[in-house]
Amino acid sequence: MKNFDCITALKALGEESRMRIVRILLKKGSSVNEIAEELGVTQYNVSKHLRVLREAGLIEQEKQGQQRFYSLATDFSAHLAKNKNVLDLGCCTFDFDKLPR
Repeated sequence: MKNFDCITALKALGEESRMRIVRILLKKGSSVNEIAEELGVTQYNVSKHLRVLREAGLIEQEKQGQQRFYSLATDFSAHLAKNKNVLDLGCCTFDFDKLPR
C-alpha cells in the first residue's frame, strides 16, 4: 500500500470543501454535478477542488461519455477502509467520520 506524502495530502485536505468532497466520495463515486449539488457550490469550484485532490493522488476520475465520475483512489480507499476512515500521515491524522459536515 502506498504511503501518502504528508505535505501534498495536507495541502489537498487543508480546505473544508475538499474534505467534504472526500466524505461524499467515501459513500459512492459521483459526477461534478452531483458533488456541486450536494455541497451547494458551483460546478466550476468543485472542478478546481477535484483537480487538487486528483493531483495529490487521493481521487481518480473515469470518463463515461461526456461526463467524468470521481471516486477515491484505490490506495487511498484501501488505506481508509483498513484504518476505519482515518488517514494517518505520521504528522497528523484525519478522521473522516468525525469531521464537521
